[in-house]
Amino acid sequence: MSTDTAMVDNRKASLPPIEMGEVMSGSDMLLRCLLLEGVEYVFGYPGGAVLPIYDSLYSSHLKHILTRHEQGAIHAADGYARATGKPGVVIATSGPGATNLVTGIATAHMDSVPLVCITGNVAQHLIGTDAFQEANITGITLPITKHNYFVRNVEDLPRIVKEAFHIATTGRPGPVLIDIPKDVNNAKAPFYYPETVKLRTYNPTVKPNSLQVERMVKAIAEAKKPVILSGGGIVAAGAEKELLEFAEKTNIPVIPTFMGLAGFPGGHRLCPGMPGMHGSYAANQALLNTDLLINMGARFDDRITMGRTKEFAPNAKIIHIDIDPAEIGKNINAYIPIVGDVKNVLLAALPKVGRADSDAWVAQIQAWSAEHPYSYKPSPEGRLKPQRAIEIMYESTGGDAIVTTDVGQHQMWVAQYFKFSNQRSFISSGGLGTMGFGFPAAIGAQMAHPDKTVISVSGDGGFQMNQQELAVVANHNLPIKIVIINNQCLGMVRQWQELFYEHRYSQIDLSVSVDFVKLADAYGIKGLRASTEEEAERIWQEAMNTNGPVLVEFVVEPEENVYPMVAAGNTLDQMVLGDEK
Repeated sequence: MSTDTAMVDNRKASLPPIEMGEVMSGSDMLLRCLLLEGVEYVFGYPGGAVLPIYDSLYSSHLKHILTRHEQGAIHAADGYARATGKPGVVIATSGPGATNLVTGIATAHMDSVPLVCITGNVAQHLIGTDAFQEANITGITLPITKHNYFVRNVEDLPRIVKEAFHIATTGRPGPVLIDIPKDVNNAKAPFYYPETVKLRTYNPTVKPNSLQVERMVKAIAEAKKPVILSGGGIVAAGAEKELLEFAEKTNIPVIPTFMGLAGFPGGHRLCPGMPGMHGSYAANQALLNTDLLINMGARFDDRITMGRTKEFAPNAKIIHIDIDPAEIGKNINAYIPIVGDVKNVLLAALPKVGRADSDAWVAQIQAWSAEHPYSYKPSPEGRLKPQRAIEIMYESTGGDAIVTTDVGQHQMWVAQYFKFSNQRSFISSGGLGTMGFGFPAAIGAQMAHPDKTVISVSGDGGFQMNQQELAVVANHNLPIKIVIINNQCLGMVRQWQELFYEHRYSQIDLSVSVDFVKLADAYGIKGLRASTEEEAERIWQEAMNTNGPVLVEFVVEPEENVYPMVAAGNTLDQMVLGDEK
């Protein structure tokens, strides 16, 4: 029995006893179902249509985290899910409460994160009348959920909740929404919770075809320049250990995508860093020259291929492993397609595969890494460089931390300069690129792992999108180290306007913003600020030695750019390396 399974069983054992068939309200049924699914935390914000649920919560065993905005709630639930692999749960009321979840649902959908989103709606007799706070949230979210439900009968509610958790967590994970009208929450019926789920049209393929695995083994034996492109599917499948064993046994370099960064040790001799638009020189050169590319749970998205799929890995045979058959062949044709859970594929291949003839190839990639590492020039004026701020965080933790990021330049610098080695230690919005995600996601991660170091890294722009969640940090005394990389502008937009719009800086100035240190103090949170490397090293040490939450503002060089960079529409061999040391 796994630790997670044991925890769920223990929670079930501690529930107040009820008999199957006991009559209860829909809202009581809902909470009972959540407890039976092993849910510990629910993130949410109350309102009229979910008042029956919140009344039931009053005497429930569930721990509810009251955020200060529904978007904060769903990003926190997302962070909890990414940090644990278990589904995050969020509750919002009808109308604006439900629509405030939309960005978070789309974020989870793009990054394959298991969420169960529970929304209230007006009573069924009011549906379609434009009633107060009525919104067709199932229609709105149909394109951005793995599945969604509108509950019409209270008797169906337990089955629907069981199915929602099953769908969210199996196959390719994703968000599932359950919309419950107020009359269904108030209605009463006998409670029966199904033990199993049988869905005729939903049966994900988790075990690979053995003949395709044999073909992969043969292709590896014949390759001279193989590489593994490891994506978020490695993390979702919990296949980090198997990937490490596979790479070391075959001596094949591993190039983790942005979403796969915590799936393989960043400091390993076989890891040249991430590929793509802001990837490493060595990783991109490896993709340009490989003769066998083994894609394990990645999407071949445009930030890696740059949209130039015909010029991507031009000399390679492509093996694509994914649990979602729709991904295989969607962007790039596969020479060997393998549908299945990537962990199962690795377990099937490990006894059969041998060491590749790749010593010279590995040496070449390591030489590229030494020739053009990630680098930057120190500021002649003594200003703090953002890259150095990330290095200071990494050096103080040795990589033993959960790091969440927002979106923008700081996100790329974390990906470049923080070498992740622990499972589920990097949490960021990849596919949708959602500003405002990183800070509330850190709340969910810290709730999931109260004894671990959690660092939230945001820009001054993204942080202000959900800065109200400082109230949650203060209320629960969460020991998150909240880092703001303050360059007083929308940094990534400024970089593109500099490089591609002739320095025509349009609406990127954030110099008139809140005093972040005073803001932290207003919430009763310790605030620190640094603008030089010496100050940064000192105050970061102070922050790490402080029990409880600390907000650290790093005031950095405002016109620093993220390099290397491949401009949109170019190919990976057209990298701009930028200023080197």
